[in-house]
Amino acid sequence: MNIKHKLLIFLMSTGLAVVAQVTPADLVLRGGTVYPAPGVRAIHDAVVVIRGGKIAVIGKSKNVRVPRSATVLDCSGKVIVAGFWNSHVHFTEDIWSDPQGTAVKAGNSCVTCLEVVHMRDMLTRWGFTTVWDLGSDPQKTLSFQHMVDSNVIPGPKILMAGSIFPKEGHPVYLPAEVRLPEAATPQEAEKMARGYMDMRLDGIKLFTGAYMGRDKPVINMDTAIVKAAVDVAHAEGKPVFTHPQNHVGVDNALAGGVDILAHTIPTEGSFTADELAQMKRQHTALIPTLTLWTTVTSNVDAQKQLVQAGVDQVKAYASQGGTILFGTDVGFITKYDTAEELEYMGRALTWSEILASLTTNPAAFFKASSKGRVEKDMDADLVVLEGDPAVDVRNFAKVAWTVRAGKVIWAAVGKK
Repeated sequence: MNIKHKLLIFLMSTGLAVVAQVTPADLVLRGGTVYPAPGVRAIHDAVVVIRGGKIAVIGKSKNVRVPRSATVLDCSGKVIVAGFWNSHVHFTEDIWSDPQGTAVKAGNSCVTCLEVVHMRDMLTRWGFTTVWDLGSDPQKTLSFQHMVDSNVIPGPKILMAGSIFPKEGHPVYLPAEVRLPEAATPQEAEKMARGYMDMRLDGIKLFTGAYMGRDKPVINMDTAIVKAAVDVAHAEGKPVFTHPQNHVGVDNALAGGVDILAHTIPTEGSFTADELAQMKRQHTALIPTLTLWTTVTSNVDAQKQLVQAGVDQVKAYASQGGTILFGTDVGFITKYDTAEELEYMGRALTWSEILASLTTNPAAFFKASSKGRVEKDMDADLVVLEGDPAVDVRNFAKVAWTVRAGKVIWAAVGKK
């Protein structure tokens, strides 16, 4: 019995029915309403035929012949959209570094059933087929990346960004014993960035603002250090994210040419008009992480103020055509359910704009031209939803099936 069979038996025994492989040549999604992409007319009573990890046929049921050998998922009353991206996650919880459970050998690697279940609870059951890890141990994340790509663990495509912090900028919320890569000079930042590129990471994350505590000043990264790292990444065609804490962190990041703000900055109230204009001019993307702001303080009124400030920042940038990318900082925060984030985003964006943040925006921004749309010849990364997000944006969190590259990696069998 191989590792895939052992993992599947374990998962089936839990009643969760996560399926890593589909044996027949074709997988068919039949009877649902397809939203091919934001702003594109829906296809009702649709059939999607998947073959070889790609969408082979899509059309109305009356016009599509379903192959006899296919595995058919009855999507009647459900909605089908492109696979979701979470552009801000972390593989830093204890389960990833010191897992406990029934271990199964896979070549030279050891994976536990708990890791498989946690991948589901954290990511796949919420529809994520592609994620960006913005700060973990690269060696461990690369190991998970390899196991997912090798079909040892059912999971999303994992993209990894290596982190660089400012000198003496060890954020107060990270364990003191954790050693962080800190750059005091442009030369050090350049060397660290080249090291990440040599590891074949997919991008870089810069802490242009490090929070040191309530009564201590934020340590910001100098623009020259930002630019040194950005130049290395951009020379390799790789994106650069930034974690800003205040206006200085945003301004230095923008001046240095970063591509994505990994958070809003609600403690600052709002972006300045100059910041919004520069972000738009430089095609900078913004990841809201609005739920995060409910976890940084126990004061409920303060939580509401922070969330609303973040909502206002998202609305201000989206209203001038800025790119919004969905991201939750999950792994750092333990609120896995995406319904709260979706509700907050719904205060700033339409349901179609939220769909774009989950699908077409990241696919276009990160140059993944075969992802983000439900169309013929596109990658078969799909999400089947129990409810219509056009009616309630929280329905984006009600996932019946998650399909990656034509394989079901989450199935809500018997789950309500």
